[in-house]
Amino acid sequence: MTDPVLATHGLTKSFGAVRASEDVSLDLRPGEIHAVIGPNGAGKSTLIAQICGGLTPDAGRIEFLGRDVTAQPTRARARMGLARTFQISALAMEDTVLQNATLGALGARGGALGLLRPALSQRDLHDTAMTALERVGLADHAATITAELSHGQRRQLEVAVALTLRPRAFVMDEPMAGMGTEGSRRMTGFLDGLRDEAPILLVEHDMDAVFALADRLSVLVYGRIIATGTVEEIRANRDVRTAYLGDEA
Repeated sequence: MTDPVLATHGLTKSFGAVRASEDVSLDLRPGEIHAVIGPNGAGKSTLIAQICGGLTPDAGRIEFLGRDVTAQPTRARARMGLARTFQISALAMEDTVLQNATLGALGARGGALGLLRPALSQRDLHDTAMTALERVGLADHAATITAELSHGQRRQLEVAVALTLRPRAFVMDEPMAGMGTEGSRRMTGFLDGLRDEAPILLVEHDMDAVFALADRLSVLVYGRIIATGTVEEIRANRDVRTAYLGDEA
């Protein structure tokens, strides 16, 4: 079997008496979309924060590209090619679309984020940013102030910023959040074609999108993974139906 691009081994994280992650082990393989689903409060955000470097696990380890990155900070993981999009937008709303994408390209190269203005004049960073914007359909909005974008366009911009990292893997936290039916359909189609560039660990509540995209699913409940399998296996799992899917299965 092909070695995973990203893997967690026995991640455990507690906040006081609450165990937000309990012995969580999963992996992300080349070319796949692995969805993590579960009810609110299941520990999905805590898991993502540990994978991306925002939280240090109490126990367990995280491997990326075959290296133990458990002690590595967020920026080091990003420079290795671990690209994240956020449930709540982390974009600079007062900056233009191009400036936001250029910030991503600058961060990927290890430059100081305070050097945005001179970075904008660097042809390689400009080209990287524009290529990413073209990929997500926002090239015509390069000069637009980010605050003026629609919600769906902001989600597209977040993906463009992630693309500037030349990612080896994506971690996406609810990319469909707040989108209407048409916006979710477009994003689903885009993500479907993105998996061949880099595999995606996807946290998402839109089950139509999850069932359409996921090669495998892991179900997280009260900090524990209760099942991992294909869409068909998860739909047929009685424990999963009881804990989370219900009629959606």
